[in-house]
Amino acid sequence: MNKKILVLEDDEILNAGLCYNIQNFDMIPVSACSVEEAKNHLGRENIDLILLDVNLPDGNGFDFAREIASAYDVPFIFLTAHILEEEMIQGLQIGADDYIVKPFRIRVVMEKINAVLRRCYGAKKSQIYEYGNLSVDLENHLVKKDGQIISLTPTEFELLEVFCKSKGQILTKEILLERIWDVKENYVNEHALSLNVSRLRNKITDETHEYIKTIYGLGYKWIGENE
Repeated sequence: MNKKILVLEDDEILNAGLCYNIQNFDMIPVSACSVEEAKNHLGRENIDLILLDVNLPDGNGFDFAREIASAYDVPFIFLTAHILEEEMIQGLQIGADDYIVKPFRIRVVMEKINAVLRRCYGAKKSQIYEYGNLSVDLENHLVKKDGQIISLTPTEFELLEVFCKSKGQILTKEILLERIWDVKENYVNEHALSLNVSRLRNKITDETHEYIKTIYGLGYKWIGENE
């Protein structure tokens, strides 16, 4: 099950940007711009990790962290505009799992989130996806078609992984570019995306198994087999 990340940040633009990228990493973002809103989410939903701004409009991030630490068994990471030794010690004494200093790179944020999730919930279990005559072992980077190993480039395998985890969803070109290239600060155009999707499609499809469907004007959808 995808992890739920509560983003408690009163800067609406930053909050939206964090939620967008969390969703792109196959997690479920839950947005809150105030302590009251965050408490409501915690009371209704099973949150797996909290990104917590230190300065909030209706409270102090440290006070909120003390409150949730005593009531909920959930890890949290502080977001702060400045890092002071006293603040770091205070946050760690409360139980903070990490600190992120603004401004930050989104890749760093996502790696810190994943690191905390691994520590708190254990390593991700091996996942093998079976579709038609195709077997995709994500942990071992092994892809078989009709029982025979097929060779994919690293980019083709990343695309295949995103498709497998998003069965039935329309993945826009913007989302795919973000997940495969932009997150590594390796910016390419839509032609590079189309070329890699075409190469992947040629390697895994046949007359009876389509797998990747083009949604004209939008992007692509992984359908497993022919609809």
